Amino acid sequence: MTTGLSPAEMARRVALDIPDGSYVNVGIGLPTLVADVVPPDREIIYHSENGILGMGPAPAPGTGDPELINAGKQQVTLLPGGAYFHHTEAFVMMRGGHIDITVLGAFQVGANGDLANWATDVATMPPAVGGAMDLAVGARRVLVMTTHTTRDGRPKLLAECTYPLTAAGVVDRVYTDLAVLDVTPEGFLVRELAAGVTPDHLRDVTAAELQFAPDLALLSPT
Repeated sequence: MTTGLSPAEMARRVALDIPDGSYVNVGIGLPTLVADVVPPDREIIYHSENGILGMGPAPAPGTGDPELINAGKQQVTLLPGGAYFHHTEAFVMMRGGHIDITVLGAFQVGANGDLANWATDVATMPPAVGGAMDLAVGARRVLVMTTHTTRDGRPKLLAECTYPLTAAGVVDRVYTDLAVLDVTPEGFLVRELAAGVTPDHLRDVTAAELQFAPDLALLSPT
């Protein structure tokens, strides 16, 4: 049985692609883990849409400040030189093109880079726009971190999204527990595969055509 990467391993793989000195926003859910795993040779300035710049990793259990939280209402820390401010200023940063990278979760990603991450067809899951639409069009680069399939095995990577779009044609790269894929004019290009995952298996759990890079590599979190 193929298990793929754990959430922490996925976060470490995403972090490896974030250049030193970048201003980065991480969305709620899985992407929040990325702020906990900054490579030791890099300084990343993390932004939270509720009004933090210089956000640090989650505090040790029992040591956090209940009033210092990220957009997902999780306790975080503030790094030296960090600041917090009104959320309108955080949105000005997002809308003004001042965020280098955003890491967002997704319900669906289309082969053309369309992103759907705020509403599904599940009646018990209320829609939640938040700042995702602003980030998706305001950040210079959009990375998606998500499981390759839903809990019941439905593909999240599709030829076309069926859920309401957050933004059209914005996704640059997708990181899942099974693969790393670039969004190209020709669709999804698989760059890396997790250990034990074959191209045929990836095709079986993806509802879009896949191309595989000539230099296809092993997906490793280190």
